[in-house]
Amino acid sequence: MSERELLDIRKRAYQYALRAIRLHQYLQKQRDSAGWIIGKQYLRAATSIGANLEEAQASESRADFAHKLGIAQKEARECLFWLRLLTDSRILPNARLKLLTKETDELIAVITAIVVSTKSRRAA
Repeated sequence: MSERELLDIRKRAYQYALRAIRLHQYLQKQRDSAGWIIGKQYLRAATSIGANLEEAQASESRADFAHKLGIAQKEARECLFWLRLLTDSRILPNARLKLLTKETDELIAVITAIVVSTKSRRAA
């Protein structure tokens, strides 16, 4: 994986975290306390993606790099859970979360590709 590719995913994760903050702020203005709790859980997972990608940048080994990316991948998958729960519980309409869910899927795909690439180079 090139330095540029890692920088690109880090930027995307940062922008994703900013979107998560705005969603959380929106949910905090609503009267649904379940939405507040789910929003907080989502915010924690969403901001953790970028934090783990930043930590991976300073990893001490290829194995450490892959491990930190794996954590970012798990956090992104957790985000999907919270977004589905917000939709299925009708706290927010699917239309409001459609683009955010798509971006989450894309982050997972990119991070997964980086993990697979890193592990295959490590095994070689």
